Amino acid sequence: MDPIAPSEARDRLRIAIQKSGRLGPPARALLSSCGLAWREQADRLFCRGETLPVDLLLVRDDDIPGLLDSGACDYGVVGRNVLLEYAGRRPQETGSAAAVELRGLGFGGCRLDIAVPEDWDWQGPAQLQGRRIATTYPRLLDRWLVAQGVQADVVTLSGSVEIAPRLGQADAVCDLVSSGATLRANQLRPVVTLLQSEAVLAGPARPFADARGALATMLLRRLDGVLKLRDSRLLLFQARRDAVPGLMQLLPDAEPPTVMQVDGGDTLALQALCHGAMTWQRLEQLRSAGARGLLVVPVERTLA
Repeated sequence: MDPIAPSEARDRLRIAIQKSGRLGPPARALLSSCGLAWREQADRLFCRGETLPVDLLLVRDDDIPGLLDSGACDYGVVGRNVLLEYAGRRPQETGSAAAVELRGLGFGGCRLDIAVPEDWDWQGPAQLQGRRIATTYPRLLDRWLVAQGVQADVVTLSGSVEIAPRLGQADAVCDLVSSGATLRANQLRPVVTLLQSEAVLAGPARPFADARGALATMLLRRLDGVLKLRDSRLLLFQARRDAVPGLMQLLPDAEPPTVMQVDGGDTLALQALCHGAMTWQRLEQLRSAGARGLLVVPVERTLA
């Protein structure tokens, strides 16, 4: 894949994250765990990287895809729903290379759902034919309606979508749902999920042609290491040699273990990096299968 030929060569990366909102703090924490630190500016909109030449832009979530498109920033942490909604208008309104999802980041999870009044006897998408549906994601909703063969009147709102049926503005809504409490408060219930969303790292599909290329490779490598280790633990234990195959079947998420013989006998000491939750129940299963001296150690970082 050919690298991006930038209109202006740069030797620093720029990453845009949400200035205020639920994605901002975990995005900053994730980047900090990759070894990044910044010097805060007075306006708190631009933070210059100190440990690495990687700067931070603090902006509105909805502005991040446009900043990526224009080249004003190189990467962005943004909701998948926002990225795909923006992509829905690109063929008509932009001509630059599209930013794509590079990594799912595992936080900010939510759903884009169709919700209808609680007293509806929901029979399926065909029930929306000719109805008015309020949403802040008209392009994602349009795409879904076309796929369902349903014609409906899409009412675009910038906020307070859930109250639209009570105000007579719409018959149903299409909105982000996390706990569902807001829907219930407005006598609505979700019936169809259009999209499972979370925070994602977005950026160009092609590598950078200037000094940013090496920086980007290093950053993505560190990010992959942090994401892989989020639920990882180092498991240490001893077991008889003949029990090891059965024990490893109980650890399908473990990397190949390091094995050492103990005192020249038939007992082995093993250490395995496991990428799933190490619950008490799981430890009891391992003990019943022959593991002894089980020790679970948190892993701070790793580098392949």
